[in-house]
Amino acid sequence: MSQPLIPPPGKPFDLSRFDPRYDGGLDKEASKAELARLAVRIDELQNTLYAAKSHAVLIVTQGIDTSGKDGLVKDVFQVTGPIGCSVVSFGVPTAEELAHDYLWRYRKEMPRRGNIVVFNRSYYESVLVERVKGIAPEKVWTRRYGEINDLERFLIDNGTVILKFFLHISKDEQRERLQERVDNPKKHWKFNLGDLEERKLWDDYQAAFQDMVAHCNTEIAPWHVVPADRNWYRNLVVAQAIVAKLESLDLKYPLSTDDLTGVKVV
Repeated sequence: MSQPLIPPPGKPFDLSRFDPRYDGGLDKEASKAELARLAVRIDELQNTLYAAKSHAVLIVTQGIDTSGKDGLVKDVFQVTGPIGCSVVSFGVPTAEELAHDYLWRYRKEMPRRGNIVVFNRSYYESVLVERVKGIAPEKVWTRRYGEINDLERFLIDNGTVILKFFLHISKDEQRERLQERVDNPKKHWKFNLGDLEERKLWDDYQAAFQDMVAHCNTEIAPWHVVPADRNWYRNLVVAQAIVAKLESLDLKYPLSTDDLTGVKVV
C-alpha cells in the first residue's frame, strides 16, 4: 500500500494513518546508491542557484527528539559546498531573542537570493514545544498558525522557495535511539535526563504535530510527512524532493555582461 509524502492541502489530516516505518518496498542498498547520486545533483543545482541569484531556498526540518534532523542534513548535503548553503539550529531562545516577537530570530536567518538555508527546528517550535510545555497559552499558539502561513506566503511572493519536512518516527524507534545514546559513550553528549521527561509528553507532541500539518499544509508551502524510522529511506525521499523542486526552477548560469569572443588568457 502506498503512502503519500505530501498530504492533500486543505483536507483533514490524521497522523495515525501515516506509518513511520514505511519504505515504499525499496531496496536499502540501491536507495543509498541513489542518494549518493542525488547528493551530487544537489551540489550542481546549488552552484547554479548561487550563480543565478534568482531565488532563495528555505528548507525547514521538524521532528521530535531523535527523529534524525542532524543526520538528514549530514547525509543529504554530504557533498554540497559551504558557499551558498548553511544550516541554522534553533535552541532555547536567548534573552535578546525573547525581547523581540517570536518570529524575529527566524526572520533574521532567512536565506538571501542564491542561498540555501536549512532550519534545524524552526518557527514551528512556537506551535509545538511552546504549546506542549505551556509556554504560550492556547489563544496565542492557535493564532500563530495563521501568522506562520502569512509569513510563508510573504517569503514565497518575494522569491523564496520553501520546502518543509516533518520527520515522523515511532515511539518504539525513539526508545531505541535514546537507549543507543545511553549505551554508546560517543553519544553521551546527545543525552540528558530531561529527555526522559520529554518522552512522557509523547502523545501531546503527536497532537501538536498533527495540528501543525493540518493548519499549515498549504498549496504554496506543503508539508512533506517523511517516514523516518529507516534513516536510508528518510534521506532518499528528502533528497528526491529537494532535487525535484530545484530542477523545477529551471535554473541557468547567467551570461557574461562582457563580450568574451576571442578572449585568451596569457
